[in-house]
Amino acid sequence: MPGDSLKANLNTKGVQQNSFDAIVIGSGISGGWAAKELCEAGLKTLVLERGRNVVHNKDYPTANKAPWEFPHANRMTKEFIDANPLITRAAGFGEDTAHFFIKDNDHPYVQEKPFNWVRGYQVGGKSLTWGRACQRWSPFEFTAPERLGYGMNWPIGYDDIAPWYSHVEKFIGVCGNKDGLESMPDGEFLPPFDLNCVEQHMQKTIKEHFGRYLVQGRWAHVTEAKEIHTQQGRTRCQSRNLCMRGCPFGGYFSSVSSTLPWAERTGNLTIRPFSVVHSIIYDEKQGKATGVRIIDTNTKEATEYFARIIFVNASALNSNLILLHSTSSRFPDGLGNDSGLLGKYVMFHNYRAFTSADIEGFGDKYFWGKNPTETIIANYRNLHKQDTDYVGGFTTFSGAYRSTPKEEDMKETIGGSYKDEMGEPGPWGVYMYLQGETIAKESNHVRLSKDKTDQWGIPQLVTSVGYDDNDDKMVKDFLEQSMAMLEKAGGKNIFHNDSKQPPGLDIHEMGGCRMGKDPKTSLLNEWNQLHHCKNVFVTDGACMTSTGNQSPSILYMALTARAVDHAVDEMKKKNL
Repeated sequence: MPGDSLKANLNTKGVQQNSFDAIVIGSGISGGWAAKELCEAGLKTLVLERGRNVVHNKDYPTANKAPWEFPHANRMTKEFIDANPLITRAAGFGEDTAHFFIKDNDHPYVQEKPFNWVRGYQVGGKSLTWGRACQRWSPFEFTAPERLGYGMNWPIGYDDIAPWYSHVEKFIGVCGNKDGLESMPDGEFLPPFDLNCVEQHMQKTIKEHFGRYLVQGRWAHVTEAKEIHTQQGRTRCQSRNLCMRGCPFGGYFSSVSSTLPWAERTGNLTIRPFSVVHSIIYDEKQGKATGVRIIDTNTKEATEYFARIIFVNASALNSNLILLHSTSSRFPDGLGNDSGLLGKYVMFHNYRAFTSADIEGFGDKYFWGKNPTETIIANYRNLHKQDTDYVGGFTTFSGAYRSTPKEEDMKETIGGSYKDEMGEPGPWGVYMYLQGETIAKESNHVRLSKDKTDQWGIPQLVTSVGYDDNDDKMVKDFLEQSMAMLEKAGGKNIFHNDSKQPPGLDIHEMGGCRMGKDPKTSLLNEWNQLHHCKNVFVTDGACMTSTGNQSPSILYMALTARAVDHAVDEMKKKNL
């Protein structure tokens, strides 16, 4: 059993002292929401975080630094890049944000197939560095896999989750416009960021020639602070677009600026940083989980904490790792894993394709501020029926910008006149990139290494996840359609690229502990409970049955709030 080697170094401090009503594993986007909802319901809640503590504002060391204050102009040294080839490829990583990402050697894993696992180990997790896009899923995404023959239905539908989307949107603050799109439902929106002149031109052209909809992004930014946001101590976004440094204004949503402080005000929250979760403790006689065993990252001392319910929110792959390592006589292959599917059907989003172009004719126009959002072209593929040679759909993220002048257009390349020209805006450019649905496949999986462990003696995770022919066909279609749209809009010097980057850089890993109606084909029921261990809930990306094409984080938040509501109700009925 996984705990045997730790018994000699186990610190229980007495069951009573280490007992809570609820334990939440992870403090990121979904873990923060679990803590907020549990604490508001009056439950004494322990949040376990494997990384260091981060306090809003206090621990944002680069938030207000000017570009010239960074020793290497916001770039990493060659020495650092050579030592960290994985993390230095992550979106948003730089000298200004490095403190919110782990180094490659901080938590090793085995890549059976190339997979870039991007992680942020601190209180707040990756909520400090997420992309902040918040499209709702539509009814199509919950049914398309089974309806079109490439997966299975979810145990819930859009109507089940819609009220919880609203619950989350009102609290975190989501800007956007009510566009009436069937593939991207409207929500509870704050005012959107305006489209600039080229984006307005693109919107008109794409609708006119293709019947597609380019709209303002639905983004987790407070553009107009409501009372619920001022109560959190947050104010409106200042359009600095420095979000991933940590926002001192609380303009964008993170666990650190929003849900965790809110939970703390109830007096019911305890956060324990530096706590690597070793396993979930299962009691054979009671037939349920009774607690969590952790290892202190600094002392290597093992400690056990106990609770009536446990929420697993360690981020998708770490949640799979924890569940796989939580073995017992009842569950020799991992907690709740009677189906043998734990760690299987791991998914991700396809981000490989990118297009761009120059746009002429708007040289007399500019824009205000640094818009932290992007425009979205809502999915237009495989909605009511399959209309391509592949399955699934995709979101297109897009934007228009003015660049610096091109060197070949400058009169001088040195001296005062060169400096003056560099201070003038250059030509307009526009880009589009893919966020594509991928198929859930049993062969795409993670498992525990049999011979390699990390620095805490826990087996390393083995990743065996890759692309397929469906992904290649989607990339081809996206590039063709995007280039056609750019050409119709008057784009010049059109560029396109399939990066063929390995999975993982999308930072949208999902699955491995999927929801479903049948315990033979899934791990979780419609309330995110393990079918075979009902007091354990999994509400982060691990629970996903399919990927959809929209950004998933707001769905994790909505599923978490819904699951907590059910858990609290079941506890009141003494069913948990």
